[in-house]
Order: sequence, then C-alpha cells, then structure tokens
Amino acid sequence: MRGWWQEISDLVLPADCAGCGRPGGTLCGRCRGALRGSGARRVEPSPAPPGLPVVHAAVDYVDEARAVLLAHKERGALRLARPLGEALARAVRAACPGGGPGAGPRGRAAVGSGAVRGAGPGTGSGMRPGAGPGTGPGAGASMRQEAGPGTRPGAGPGVRPHGAPLLLVPVPSARRSVGARGHDPARRIALAAASTLRADGRPARVPAVLCQRRRAIDQSGLDARQRRANVTGALGAVPGGGRLLVAGPVVVVDDLMTTGASLAEAARAVRAAGGLVIGAAVVAAPLTATIRN
Repeated sequence: MRGWWQEISDLVLPADCAGCGRPGGTLCGRCRGALRGSGARRVEPSPAPPGLPVVHAAVDYVDEARAVLLAHKERGALRLARPLGEALARAVRAACPGGGPGAGPRGRAAVGSGAVRGAGPGTGSGMRPGAGPGTGPGAGASMRQEAGPGTRPGAGPGVRPHGAPLLLVPVPSARRSVGARGHDPARRIALAAASTLRADGRPARVPAVLCQRRRAIDQSGLDARQRRANVTGALGAVPGGGRLLVAGPVVVVDDLMTTGASLAEAARAVRAAGGLVIGAAVVAAPLTATIRN
C-alpha cells in the first residue's frame, strides 16, 4: 500500500532534486550526470571476504550519488529507480564484457570477471592469481569439467545455451525492511537495469531465486569481520530456484557495496543452487574500496 502511495505522490506532487535539493524535478541534469560517472570500474573491499566475485561499480558513494541512493532506498523516491538502474546496467556491462548475453560457450568460458577470492577448482572460469590449484595457463578446460559445490550436472560454466539471457540476481532485503520501506530497493533497481539492457539488445532477467533463510541483524555499525559472520549462511535459494538459474549466467547485483559480505553470501547461495556466477555489479562503492582496473 505504501509503495503505491509513493508512486502516485511522485507523479502528482512537485519534487526537488534528490541529489542536490534544487527545485525542478526528481533529478536535475547535473545530478543525473553524476550518476553516469566516468565509467564503471572494478572495485574491491579490504579485506575482501572469501567467495566474493569480481565487483564493478558505476560510481563512487559520495555527494549526489549517495543522496540519490538514500532517497530511493530510505525515502521511497521510486522514480529514481530508472536512472539508478541505468547506472547499474553500466556496471553489469563492465562485469561481463565478453561473456554476457549472446556470447557462446567459448566466449563465456574466457570471461575472467567471474573470478572468486579464496575459491577452489570448479567454481569459476577465471580465477584470481593464487586463488587455488589449477589456475595457471591451460587449466581452464580441466576446471570447467568439475562442478562446484551444489552444482547440478550440466549447470557448470560453458554449458549455458548460446544467446542465454543474463540473470541479474539481487541481494534480497529482509522482509521487515521491505515492509518498513514499502519496497525492495535492490530488486527495483535490478528490474530497471534489466530493462535498460534489453533495450540495448542484451537479454536480461531478474529471477526471484534468493531469500533469507535466517534473520540477520542490522549491518550498520558492524565491521567487516562482524558483517561476514552476520550474513554467512543467511541466504538460500527459494524452492525451484535452481531451475531458474540454469537459464543463463548470473551477475549478483546490489545498490551499494561496503564490505562485500552480502555480495559474497549471495554469490555462495547462487553457486550452491547450481548457478554460474560470472561477476557482481553495484551502483556505488565507497572511496575506500580498492580500485582494480
């Protein structure tokens, strides 16, 4: 009910810019430009949690971008989902430049953006240096024959059909948070990003495959180690979620990356259900995140 009221009020009531507060619309041209940024780039928290895919962010979590994200997330400025989704789509493209929709098995197998920190053999087609045995040249073929933990036969890397859609899997919000806000911010932005990708000719879907298996406390005020402990094992696939994940490669998405704990947990849950995680993408990441271009 609250979500409907927010959407109606967005349409009929005058609004100031969510980024700078100036009158003249929900998002002024200057702040819209700030969301475009200078191009998505690779980011990594320090320390990075085990199992974290390579992450790409569209913009820094500062100034106008921070204000716009908070307005959408906490104040229900739902019309901001479209420009935020456009920003997320740019990060998604950066996360899978050679392995996105329309790429054949060979193209996806060559993608290195699905590398996983601390992962062993069989968990991705591209591994970070030192991430585990079998990571040297020529090791990819043998690794792709092994299924990672919880991976269904035939669901491994390179097996998705040619032209398979890209699956954007958002980190799910807690039910109490969705109820309090009146919407699920990450899912709403992911839907807008998928629409942007499809408009550009790149098939994309947002399957509802993840849910909270146990309650996690509010992450605010927790350090990286505490956040990791708080969310580890908290997510899982919904009944039948594994069947949805065989449709194509997965990019785990969220509005913001801080310590990376939630993205790593979501990626673990997707892999456990048989999904192929090729990377992660967020709208914004803090300036403290290491840039890995």
